[in-house]
Amino acid sequence: MSRVIVVTSGKGGVGKTTTTANLGMALAQRGRKVAVIDADFGLRNLDLLLGLENRIVYTAVEVLAGECRLEQALVKDKRHPNLVLLPAAQNRTKDAVTPDQMKQLVQELSNNRDYVLVDCPAGIEMGFQNATVAATEALIVTTPEIAAVRDADRVVGLLEASDIRKQHLIVNRLRPAMVQEDLMMSVKDVQEILAIPLIGVVPDDERVIISTNKGEPIVLAQKLTLAGLALDNIARRLDGEDIPFLDLTATHDDLFSRLRRMFRGTS
Repeated sequence: MSRVIVVTSGKGGVGKTTTTANLGMALAQRGRKVAVIDADFGLRNLDLLLGLENRIVYTAVEVLAGECRLEQALVKDKRHPNLVLLPAAQNRTKDAVTPDQMKQLVQELSNNRDYVLVDCPAGIEMGFQNATVAATEALIVTTPEIAAVRDADRVVGLLEASDIRKQHLIVNRLRPAMVQEDLMMSVKDVQEILAIPLIGVVPDDERVIISTNKGEPIVLAQKLTLAGLALDNIARRLDGEDIPFLDLTATHDDLFSRLRRMFRGTS
């Protein structure tokens, strides 16, 4: 049975789309059949982060208008054929699609896929309703900042009201040095406020920006990065593996030394 998971936050700019792109790719690398849906009509970006913007012919709006079949609108990723993207229309507003129509699209996509990941737009209005209407699970992405956590808390309540009770927390762009100096909220602080299970912590890493600009998810990078490893670990936990959390309080040198030893030991 397909798992339909909405990636949401409330606040914009916390890394929802980056998370969706990387988790979709990481799950596809594990042999899972994955569809990612850009639910941000009018401001789509998921295609850019996956490097698929030049391959879009049709979008969800054309599917709903009967101008093409669903399969014609799906953009296959050549790097991993298990991953497909259903793009949003760039020239339409968020109310161009209704929740019932979105539910229909998701149900069709779910027929022969292991995962459907829905990239939710910022805010809690029509775009949020479209993205969550067919979901049975949610990943709440937040940065360790007061405004982001407050918005995430509001979203947690709205999801519960919509009977989406299987929720997990991703703390993104954590800076351990700032946490140690009491200049940033800790993961524990965020957990205590939101009170949902933690599934991953992604450290702040400028290489994520580089990878998104290139349209290459960081989980595909040849060189090991903490952010890439953290995102890959989240995908593995989603897929049922019991993966320990990275110790981000260690120095980079110590952590990379341990990781190198770990991978040498398993080769």
